[in-house]
Amino acid sequence: MHIRISVALFLFSLIANAQFGKNCELRQFKINVFNPGLEYEMALGTNTTLDVKVGLQVALDPLVSNVYEEVGFFPAIAGQYRYYYNFEKRQRNRKQIYGNSANYVAPAIAVFLPETRTINNQRVKGAFGYAGLVTGLQRSYNSGINFSIDVGAAYYTGQFDGEIYPVANLSIGWIISEKRWCVGK
Repeated sequence: MHIRISVALFLFSLIANAQFGKNCELRQFKINVFNPGLEYEMALGTNTTLDVKVGLQVALDPLVSNVYEEVGFFPAIAGQYRYYYNFEKRQRNRKQIYGNSANYVAPAIAVFLPETRTINNQRVKGAFGYAGLVTGLQRSYNSGINFSIDVGAAYYTGQFDGEIYPVANLSIGWIISEKRWCVGK
């Protein structure tokens, strides 16, 4: 019986340590001005976070004849599971990691909810989205200013034949609320 309790406590401590690491902010709310909207980032582990954005976003419109010549500005919900891979290197080089200031890789998804629009003289309405992989960086400053940029590729799907297209996201804004947890050493 004691062995079971000891093993359970050991496993619980591993899970608790993974949930509350030394690097990631526990949670932070941000207002984005480049792609107007709100963003919430929450720590899931030592170097991982879940980032969710809601607002207006610049995106390719896969229904237009030449996807790369015309972009749209659509209401969107987007999410990324970020793995920050250079917190320790930034700390060794005496660079701050406040606000998850580091580089990351992330699986990314987004759903766009455009208004009815006219494409090739046809009225089109309907959501579309993508799922893919991006790499990027995020920097935050003590003033609360925050920016992140990421690029990658994603499979777009919706009322069209799905295809792989590039993805690029830029967020510029302010951290309006944060909960720090053991940032740095």
